[in-house]
Parts: sequence; structure tokens; C-alpha cells
Amino acid sequence: MGDRLAVVILISGRGSNLQAILEQTHAGTLPIDIRAVISNRPDAAGLQLARDRQIPTECVDHTQYENRETFDQALQACIDRYQPGLVILAGFMRILTVAFVKHNRGRMLNNHPSLLPKFQGLNTHQRALDAGETEHGASVHFVTEELDGGPVIAQSRVSINQDDDADSLAARVLQQEHELFPEVIRWYADKRLTLTGNQVNFDGKPLLKPVSI
Repeated sequence: MGDRLAVVILISGRGSNLQAILEQTHAGTLPIDIRAVISNRPDAAGLQLARDRQIPTECVDHTQYENRETFDQALQACIDRYQPGLVILAGFMRILTVAFVKHNRGRMLNNHPSLLPKFQGLNTHQRALDAGETEHGASVHFVTEELDGGPVIAQSRVSINQDDDADSLAARVLQQEHELFPEVIRWYADKRLTLTGNQVNFDGKPLLKPVSI
């Protein structure tokens, strides 16, 4: 797998986006070498998905550290052992320190369930409904020091129906995430994406607005 991009994937829960990435990698349509899947929760169901594919797993349990800084230092040391070219946050529910982000800047991607910059943070689906939005969706962005504030690379949109609740809306957005996230990872693996400062470059040109998928 020498020609494949080495990646480490961080998760906190069930790993549905991880599953989508694993499936495309196994099918040969996503040219990455998943070196490890790391979770901050020992009971994260997604760890078993990786084990089932014989992918190394690690747990750096955030509850065992005094503060965010010492946890991030331990997490970074764990990641660096695998020498990834890309760090993928696939439902990793921890706020990262500035030092951690700087160490991985330009090679760390996150998937977020909203049309950023709208609805940064948690409970995005209910907040979209409460705000009377007519559409919602998912975004993939480079991770920078601002929470969910890094430059957006691509987005997928769904219409909000009158009878939607947070669960039904979340389910449709999740379907979009499973297509969107692997596609952006593929672009990065194919060297089509770079980050210069806060400017995303796509196919050698500045990306002026997120790609719509």
C-alpha cells in the first residue's frame, strides 16, 4: 500500500461515517491506508468495525487525563506513531487545543452535520428546525483553531420537510455525509486539495466557495 495515503481516523461513537470510509476503502475506490482508528471512549462501537477489518485500534481515554492539554498531548503522541499524512475526524466529539490543531494543520479533515457556517457545535438538526430553515445538510472542512470554523471544502444539502423532526432530518443528513466525506478524502488522497493559510486550493486554484455534492 505504498502508493496509498496513510491516514488515522478518530472516533467517539458508533462509527457510521467510519463504516462508509471502510466500505469504500475495501472496495478499492478510496486510495487510503488506514493505519489506525483511535477513540477517546473505550466503549465506542466503531472500534469493533475497525477490528473486524484487522485495522489497529487504540483508545486514549480523555477521562484519564487532568485537562484538555495533557489529553491532546497523549492523543498526538498516539497518532504520530502511525505517521499519517491525513487525520480524519469521523464523529470525534472533543474540542481540540490550539497546539494539537497547529501540529496537524492542513492535514486534518472534519465532517459536520450542518451547512457551515450555520449551526456550529451540537444539536444542529433541532436548531435548524427551530430556526425555520428550509434546507439543511453536511459540510466537510479543514480543521483550524476555531471550533467548526475551518474553511469549508464541500457540502451536501437536503430539503427540510414540514413533518420533519430532529431524528428524521438527522437520518437524511447522515446519508449525505456517507457520500460526502469519502469523496473529499479521495480528493485529498489524490493531491487535489491543499490548505494555504485559511485558503483551500482545489486542483491548483483557490476554492472560492464550497463544492456542492
